[in-house]
Order: sequence, then C-alpha cells, then structure tokens
Amino acid sequence: MSAHRTQSYGSHRRWHVLFHFIGFPILSINVIVAIVLAVRTPSLLAVWNAVVAIALLISIFLARSFALTVQNRVIRLEEHLRLQRCLPEDLRARIAEIRTEQLIGLRFCADEELADMVRAILAGELRGRKDIKRRIKTWRPDWLRV
Repeated sequence: MSAHRTQSYGSHRRWHVLFHFIGFPILSINVIVAIVLAVRTPSLLAVWNAVVAIALLISIFLARSFALTVQNRVIRLEEHLRLQRCLPEDLRARIAEIRTEQLIGLRFCADEELADMVRAILAGELRGRKDIKRRIKTWRPDWLRV
C-alpha cells in the first residue's frame, strides 16, 4: 500500500475483492443452487453436490479464520514487544492483563498515546478493539492485514 495514504477508524477495514466480492458470493450462491436442485430433483448425486457445496463454503470460512488467527497471534507478539519498549515500568508489569482483542485495537495507536490508552484499558474504560480504535487520536496505519 502507498505510504502517503492515511488510515483512520473509518477507513481501516480492508476488503479483498477476490474473497469478499467474488469467491464468497459464488460459493454461497452455489450452496443455494445445490440445495434447491437436491430438493427439486432428489438423487444421490444432487444431495452429494449439495454436501460438497456446503463443504466448500465451510472451507473458505475456515481458510479466512485460520489466516486471521495467525495474524492475531503475530499482532499479539508485536504489540507485547512494542509495549515492553514504550510503556513506563509500572505499566510494563501489567502487560499480561491486556487481552488479545485489546492488543489488536492498540496496534493502530501511536506510541505517544500508548501509555494513556493502556491505563484506560486497565481501568476498564475500554473493553474491546472498537472502543480502543475510536479513542485513538493519532492513527498508526496497518496496511498488511488481510
């Protein structure tokens, strides 16, 4: 992605055309068509095609889920390292209290406001990644998330 583009809470979501607008819709429609055909003209082949269509749709969800899980683990590691580097000593001792969900939101937070954001998380003011991302003043872009 281009370094000169900005990213914000409103623009940080990423849509992958091949996944979100081609692959997923085609496989979803395929499930519907296969089920309709299996109901209208029941046969072993029609039922089997419906089962395979469902399995393909499940597979695309699992592939997406697995990729996001790996990315979340990497984000968790990156943020733990960044927090160790950027936070004052009193907050470093409490890094383990920050949930992965919160670390995912913190990745967009500039280093300068990180300590205040962590204090708000530990005080219970910010629960999830949406709360955290909404409060960020200086957005730190993440162009690599897929």
